[in-house]
Amino acid sequence: MNNSLSCQIAGILFPNPIILASGILGITPGSMLRLAHAGIGGITTKTVGPRVRPGYSNPSIIEIGEGTFLNSVGLANPGIDQMEIEIKEYKQQSSIPLIVSVFGDGPEGYAEIARRAEKAGADAIEINISCPHAEVASIALSEELTIEFTKAVKRAVSIPVFAKLTPNIADIIPIAKATEKAGADAIVAINTLRGLALDYKTGRPLLSHGIGGLSGKAIKSVGVRVIYELYPHISIPLIGVGGIFTWQDVLEYIYAGASTIQIGSALFQGDEIIPEILDGLFEFLKENQIENLNQIRGKAHEYSSELEVMPKECL
Repeated sequence: MNNSLSCQIAGILFPNPIILASGILGITPGSMLRLAHAGIGGITTKTVGPRVRPGYSNPSIIEIGEGTFLNSVGLANPGIDQMEIEIKEYKQQSSIPLIVSVFGDGPEGYAEIARRAEKAGADAIEINISCPHAEVASIALSEELTIEFTKAVKRAVSIPVFAKLTPNIADIIPIAKATEKAGADAIVAINTLRGLALDYKTGRPLLSHGIGGLSGKAIKSVGVRVIYELYPHISIPLIGVGGIFTWQDVLEYIYAGASTIQIGSALFQGDEIIPEILDGLFEFLKENQIENLNQIRGKAHEYSSELEVMPKECL
């Protein structure tokens, strides 16, 4: 891939800005390698914990609108024993960076899973402190807990640590600052939004667990807004997530301040969406004589805000 699309985060070189989001396909070497062959720039695994976790019963994911999903999988994963084998197998066959998403029983539990993932060959760790339908959801609502968990993982590993934050909070900036203060190397934003879908005939929740996480096209503007808000306040790289289906969507996140992005729901359309996005980005940069995406990162902040130019009668 042309180096106009390459990007670097915490010393890790990604051949392009498209990274697989945690929770989608990142659970077996076969699925991860398939995405690598399709041209993806990085892989984030499904969140892995200390033991096998079956998650919630079906239905655990439903499409509630075009390209918009509600899921309550419940951090289902094969456990770190099996994931160590799969990390090693993937790394033997691909040089595309691998980020391992982790959770555990308390700060030291997170640290232990991260330590084992690093030993197996992970290039970076993503700490899941924000899944909206599991017990880890409350961590990223507290500055103190965010610092405690992030520091524990940072002490345990020598590879970069990324923290995935929640949009389900009134003000995300203090949490992001706490993450940076604790030593995180990058911030991933956003995780899914809390949502609920009901059967119109019975009033019963459509997901077995009830409340789930909303992802896909419906949350793109929220993800872009969060990156835009964080950019002036945070010095570590931002990884944008939420509703990215096209190369134009990627550019929105880059303009807002993201260094790279993650995609998930879009892959329900098939792996071919990856080269489509990359081709679109490359042609855009070429046509506009832009040497690298870094040149336009944060460009949205060069303009006056809407509130500054909006007529008084509209306020």
